[in-house]
Amino acid sequence: MPQTILITGASSGLGLAFLAHYTAQNPSPFIIALDTNPLPAEAASAFEYNDISFFHTNITSTTEIHALATQYADRPIDLLIHCAGIRGLVPSIVAYQHGDVAAAETLSVMDYSTFTRTFEVNTWGTFNIITSFLPHLKLSQDAKVVILSSRMGSVSANKAGGGYAYRASKAALNAVMMSFAIDVPDVAFLLLHPGRVETGLVAWKEEGAISPKESLQDCLKVIEGLKKEDSGRFVDRFGADIPW
Repeated sequence: MPQTILITGASSGLGLAFLAHYTAQNPSPFIIALDTNPLPAEAASAFEYNDISFFHTNITSTTEIHALATQYADRPIDLLIHCAGIRGLVPSIVAYQHGDVAAAETLSVMDYSTFTRTFEVNTWGTFNIITSFLPHLKLSQDAKVVILSSRMGSVSANKAGGGYAYRASKAALNAVMMSFAIDVPDVAFLLLHPGRVETGLVAWKEEGAISPKESLQDCLKVIEGLKKEDSGRFVDRFGADIPW
């Protein structure tokens, strides 16, 4: 059986970059791709003859994700790359001060709906994906779970303040993943900060953002070198540990 890879957030940014990379492999793996948005038309055409199953689904829905996992009962998943997430910006501020990320996540503007929605997607959504597909991961001899986290989830690295919803959701995500690493020792779990990448998390290009392609090359080296003894680590795209 060919390798099976599950990629979330597959319609844009790094998720789409990972999808393009793995579909170009020979032999190509079987890929399960998820996103709340459809694949771009150009990408869908390019991947038409590859072994990809794409699902328009919501990672926070227990019903939808469990139903999807049931479709692939008894299929081992060898690699899960979780790219789906949101940035936690207050929508009204984004609309009013387009282009100013910091202004949309300050102490004075942060609200309940933004905060809880960010946790729902970034923290619960991740837990939902992993628990739903955990039986499939356990069927693999060398399963890897790579979660795109963020340096903003590091409490000790926070020197700038702000970013309330996003920082908190990623810090919580890091804690959840460490528990997975302890509770499920036969799967390797990695928290990976890909750098400030130009993705769909923000509706405009942030200053200093690198392209998904540039980040991808570094991330792949880290993923390929991931071993079970690395489980629970929190690293940047060069493989260097990030303090908690």
